[in-house]
Amino acid sequence: MIGPEGLGIEDLPPPDTKRWVIRRKAIVVAAVRGGLITLEDACARYSLSIEEFLSWQRAIDAHGLPGLRATRIQLYRAP
Repeated sequence: MIGPEGLGIEDLPPPDTKRWVIRRKAIVVAAVRGGLITLEDACARYSLSIEEFLSWQRAIDAHGLPGLRATRIQLYRAP
């Protein structure tokens, strides 16, 4: 199946992903936004909380892909 973003199921990170780099987070967010996978399915597949997923989505909306960098998050958070 291919979603509106041009992503297919084969483009999603593996379900056992432990290391969440920017690219993998962005792919999951794009897949949910594009309707390839539901929010609930993404959270179940990757053992994410809804809050964690939504934080990725907010980071992208507010700061673009650099907002997903875990090591630099303090630069993007309001004091």
